[in-house]
Amino acid sequence: MKGNELVIDRLTKNYGNKIAVDRFSAVFTPGVYGLLGSNGAGKTTLMRLICDILPPTSGEVRYNGKDLRSLGENYREILGYLPQKFGFYPNFTAEKFLYYMATLKGIDKNTAKKRIDELLETVSLTDVKKHKIKTFSGGMKQRLGIAQAMLSEPKILILDEPTAGLDPKERAKFRNLLSLFSKDRIVILSTHIVSDIEFIADNILIMKKGELILRGTVDELVSKIKDSVWEVNVPINNLSEIEGKYTVININSEGDFAVVRLLASEKPFENAKACTARLEDLYLYCFNESSVTENV
Repeated sequence: MKGNELVIDRLTKNYGNKIAVDRFSAVFTPGVYGLLGSNGAGKTTLMRLICDILPPTSGEVRYNGKDLRSLGENYREILGYLPQKFGFYPNFTAEKFLYYMATLKGIDKNTAKKRIDELLETVSLTDVKKHKIKTFSGGMKQRLGIAQAMLSEPKILILDEPTAGLDPKERAKFRNLLSLFSKDRIVILSTHIVSDIEFIADNILIMKKGELILRGTVDELVSKIKDSVWEVNVPINNLSEIEGKYTVININSEGDFAVVRLLASEKPFENAKACTARLEDLYLYCFNESSVTENV
C-alpha cells in the first residue's frame, strides 16, 4: 500500500445508552499525535476502534482511502499496537517472547532474527534478552511492549497509556524512544499525563466525554489561554477561599504565605502576575479540574 493516511470519519461507539466515542473525526499523516483526556474520556475505546478490535456503532476508519473492514489482514500487517494492559508470559525470556510474537504476526524466521536483534538494541534490552520477563521492571516491560509493537515495521503505531506507572526516568526514556520511531510513521499516543506528550507530539488532540474538543500544536492550543494564567502570593489562611473560587494549578508554600498558580479570565488580585501558559494549564482549563501540586 502506498502512502500513509489514516482518516477517522464521524466515528461513534455506543454501549447501550452510554456514548463512549461521539462522532469523532480526524485525519492523521506521519508524525506523533498526543491524545489527551481524563479517565473515561473515551481514549481507549477510540484506540480499539482504530485497531479494528471493536466494531463502530456508526462512522468509519479508512486507511489510504479504504475502509478497515475491507482491508482485513492487510491492515493488521501495517499496524502496531500496545494496549494499556499488555499480557506477557512471565517465564518467557525477552528474546523468546519476541520470537513468539513474530510467529503470531507471520514474520519469517530470518527476518524475525534480524528485526528482534535490532529492536532489543534500540530499546536497550540486549543485555537482558535471556532473562525472564518476570524479573523485569515496569519500564523494561513497557520497552519490550513497544518492541513487539514495532516487529512488523508498522506504518501506524497505537500506544494506549504506555507510561502509566513508570517513574520519571523511565518515562523520559520512553518518550525519546517514540521520537526515534516516529519517522515516516503515524504514532498515536493516548495518555492523561500531559508531560508525556508536551515535548514530542507534533499535534495534540483533546477528548472530553467521547468528543474531540480541541486539536492543534502545543503553541496553538496554549495560545487559547495565554491571558488566563496567573501567579499570586497569598497568606496560607486564604488558600481554601482561593481554591473554592479558582482552578488552582500549583501551590508552593513558604512559611505563612504561598505562591499560587491559578486560572482566571481576569486579573484575580492586584498583586497577581501574568504567567506563560503551558499545556497542563490548558488541560485543567478544559476539564475544570484542580490538579494541585503542593510544595511545602
